[in-house]
Amino acid sequence: MLFNNIEPQAIWNYFEDILRIPRPSDSEQKIRQYLLDFASKHNLDCKVDDTGNVLISKAPTAGREQSSGVILQSHMDMVCEKNKDCEIDFMNDPISAYIDGNWVKAKGTTLGADDGIGIAAQLAVLSSSDISHGPIECLFTVAEETGLSGAFGLKDGFLTNKILLNLDSEDEGEIFIGCSGGIDTTAWFDYQNDLLPDDYSSVELRVSGLKGGHSGDEIHKGLGNSIKILNRFLWDQADELELRISHFEGGNLRNAIPREAACIVTLPAENEKTLIERFEAFEKITRNELPHTEPDLALSHTKTSLPAEVIDIDTQSNMLNALYACPHGVLAWSQSMDNMVETSTNLAALKFVDGRIKVTTSQRSSLESAKNNMASMVESAFLLAGAETKRSGRYPGWNPNPNSALVRLSEKVYEDIFGNKPIVRAIHAGLECGLFLEKYPDLDMISFGPTIRGAHSPDERLDIDSTQKFWKYLIELLEQIQ
Repeated sequence: MLFNNIEPQAIWNYFEDILRIPRPSDSEQKIRQYLLDFASKHNLDCKVDDTGNVLISKAPTAGREQSSGVILQSHMDMVCEKNKDCEIDFMNDPISAYIDGNWVKAKGTTLGADDGIGIAAQLAVLSSSDISHGPIECLFTVAEETGLSGAFGLKDGFLTNKILLNLDSEDEGEIFIGCSGGIDTTAWFDYQNDLLPDDYSSVELRVSGLKGGHSGDEIHKGLGNSIKILNRFLWDQADELELRISHFEGGNLRNAIPREAACIVTLPAENEKTLIERFEAFEKITRNELPHTEPDLALSHTKTSLPAEVIDIDTQSNMLNALYACPHGVLAWSQSMDNMVETSTNLAALKFVDGRIKVTTSQRSSLESAKNNMASMVESAFLLAGAETKRSGRYPGWNPNPNSALVRLSEKVYEDIFGNKPIVRAIHAGLECGLFLEKYPDLDMISFGPTIRGAHSPDERLDIDSTQKFWKYLIELLEQIQ
């Protein structure tokens, strides 16, 4: 057992179980069955809604029958990202985790502490016999990472309790009381295939070694975007070197900053040496621009066999122009909360799909109007380039209420336990709480969790000491809620 010597055993044992259970977004069948079996084993009431969300209920402990009921909430799914050289089938294989000092990490993949550690905490509470609490409902939602569909599908009457503790935050010592809303903007380019003359060469250009990360919580860090970096070079060199693109892809998920990108380019054979020289020079330029944020940035080139076809020159030009013009990163900082991103956008993925080129972007803002403005800005770049566009995946923000009874109690409990005040703030990432509030407007909510770094990337890691504090805080908060 990996976590045999780490306290509290209650939470770590369940987390180890969860690491063995495949749970990609929209494929939560195995983790759902695990939860149902858990409920049956512990004689707990359990139900599943039409969307696939699971609710497990536990009666109050003796003497706490009149206490306010609490909902503990996490999501079942995880982001399934891996390094290119890592072999894993996320639908069937377990996560291979290891301990590195005070961190739990995964070998070449995302760890799934987002939000596996939240699930583990819920199960530890449900199976406990020595934690004082009122009525408990544990809500496990589906597909949070790909569009919050579990929260969207939640129906009136599924939940009973009025206090909700969301266990899906990533900074111990911080209590979150609001979050940004979001929307996805997708563009498609149609293209024709052109044949190449015999005197052309083919080279694969690749950007790798970037950190990636969460497109909300880490968008302000100035991390490199592999698609933007590679497109910059292609845009600069395409005309002069007569580049023709056969394939271009990068990124994967809408809520992850793209870490890798690759492009197969063709060009007159006499220009190949110049291309390589300029690409190597460009690596020095980009590394010089990102010396601290992306120290492992790598640009590489590989000779490839000549493809049979390339995309037509007009589409190529339109695509390169649109990707260059498309904004990425922070657009505005909050004017009401210090050091809080208000509005941002993520150029997330570029794929060749079913004979079309698909570009995925995601916008976030704490202001609905600013979110829509950002989406329009992105959309206009692609419309000008002749692409088809669509907006989807809208989810609302969660407006902070710093004076709520739960917020005041949560601050006091934290200070009483640890001797210092917690940071109380909103988060730029999207949480399901905004959707819960639409369905259940009387909910009083906070969000908290242990420290997780590198979420949504293979660098994801979970801090062990902060997990112990998270558990201690959760138990005490449940005991203090009357």
